[in-house]
Amino acid sequence: MNAIAPKFTPTGRSRLRRRPQRGRYDEAAVFEILDAGVMAHVGYAIDGQPFVTPTAYWREGRRLYWHGAAASRMIGAVGVGAPVCVTVSFLDGFVVGRSGFIHSLNYRSVMAFGRARRVDGLEAKRAAMDSFIDRLYAGRAAKLRPATEAELKQITLVEMEIEEASAKVRDAGVADLPADAGWAPWCGVFPVETRIGAPRPEPGMGAGGAPTADLAPYAEGARLDAALTQAAIMKTDQGLPVST
Repeated sequence: MNAIAPKFTPTGRSRLRRRPQRGRYDEAAVFEILDAGVMAHVGYAIDGQPFVTPTAYWREGRRLYWHGAAASRMIGAVGVGAPVCVTVSFLDGFVVGRSGFIHSLNYRSVMAFGRARRVDGLEAKRAAMDSFIDRLYAGRAAKLRPATEAELKQITLVEMEIEEASAKVRDAGVADLPADAGWAPWCGVFPVETRIGAPRPEPGMGAGGAPTADLAPYAEGARLDAALTQAAIMKTDQGLPVST
């Protein structure tokens, strides 16, 4: 008997209402999108005023992590157990049809809900920041100068257990309506990708030469989402430590 794939149980806050056929709630779909990205938007409220803050993030299991300056308003507001909504999205294509109503976008997105809390203690912060480096560049943290206590005190880290999450994906061609018959503008999809450029070594710093193995996913011409996915797999395959 096949095991049931783990999934998030949607409620009214995470269940898709518009185009529900595009919604996915299984861990595999949600994690695939999260692991292909590095920038998220964190939504929260302070005294009834909503804010959305862009930030770098990483995932370990069902936990999301992000960090900011110790004096960050966002970190101070959400790090005490506040409810937050974290979103990640990709634009994958422009879809153009025979009527304005049909024009659309191909995209992937995730909305994740939970309560954030600060990661306290210098060693816990050190482990979390090393884990972030290794998530992007597997094995690199061990090669770097360790962070000093003064540096660690300048940042605050937040973790959030994902309570609910939904993915929404459109990956299709052009729809059509009976009323569009007889109209002849060009129709189709313009794919959209972000790719890695040529590496630019910093003169006078480092060992020089080609980028090392920990940087292999970021080869010139590689798709960014594919590179980030590969980097996440490399970290798992190498059994590197995770945040505590």
